[in-house]
Order: sequence, then structure tokens, then C-alpha cells
Amino acid sequence: MSVASEMHLPRKRNVLGPIPMLIFGSRWLQLPLYVGLIVAQGIYVVLFIKELWHLFAHSFDFSEQQIMLAVLGLIDVVMISNLLVMVIVGGYETFVSRLNLQGHPDEPEWLSHVNASVLKIKLAMAIIGISSIHLLRTFIEAGGLASGKSGYTETGVMWQTIIHTVFILSAIGIAYVDKL
Repeated sequence: MSVASEMHLPRKRNVLGPIPMLIFGSRWLQLPLYVGLIVAQGIYVVLFIKELWHLFAHSFDFSEQQIMLAVLGLIDVVMISNLLVMVIVGGYETFVSRLNLQGHPDEPEWLSHVNASVLKIKLAMAIIGISSIHLLRTFIEAGGLASGKSGYTETGVMWQTIIHTVFILSAIGIAYVDKL
């Protein structure tokens, strides 16, 4: 048989035994989890619209600091939504089934080279971004600590800063281990 004729032969499918088929098929149990995350993302869309309406309704009443805090809240919602997209699309593609988006005009650039390691690093970076927004909001609102007008305590600000630093160190550690 020539090489050209071998190329046209159908591929033989591997037949799995019952236990391997059960184990391999169990990945589909994650499907309801991803659907739940899609519902959660819809809730974040509602929250974004609510916060945007609140900003619009009070745009003439708010101080510059209040507007900045409201905008940081909007950015926070968008970043969490982006995190959800990465988990939903990347996780489904990595752990459940291929989406077969090759050549689709809306295929995310990062999806073509996503795997569990890349997904971990992207998630860690997204969490750091979200934590940064929260910490920035805390620092802005903590300006009134001395006057007692802030809803934060010095200890609370310190712990938020420590937790943010741990997120950064964890991401560096994950990236370092991934490069080994």
C-alpha cells in the first residue's frame, strides 16, 4: 500500500472499557457549573447597569472622589466579568470539550494557546487586578481614617494590603513554577 493511499484510510477509534469511559465521561459533570457561572455573569451585567444608573443619576450631586469611587466600582464589575469569561471559556475548552472556534472572527486571541498552566496564570493576574481596584478604593476611602469618617480601620487597611501582597507573591510563584 502506498503512502498516498494510507492517508485516506479512516482512523480507527479507540474503544474504551466501561471504567475508563465513566472516568472520561465524568468531565461533563462540570457543564452545570459553567452554566451557573454564565448565570452569575448575567447577574453582574444587572449590577453594572444598576451602578451605572446610580452614577448617572447622581453625576451632578457627587464629588470628584465619589465619581472616582463609582467608576472604580464599574471597573471592578468589568474585571470580575472578564475573570468569569476566562474561567467559563478557558475551563470548558481545557477540561470539558473543544469549542472548535478556529477561524471564527470572534475567537479570543488567548484561547488558541490556553491550557491549565496558562489559565492559572491568567486567573492569578485577573485576581491581582481585582484586588488592586479594591485596594485603591480602600486607600481613597481611608483618607478619612484620622477624622473617623472612614468605614475602614488601620488594621483593616493593613490586612487588605497584606492579602494583596500575598496574591502578587502567589502569582509570581505560580509563574516561576510554570517556567521550571
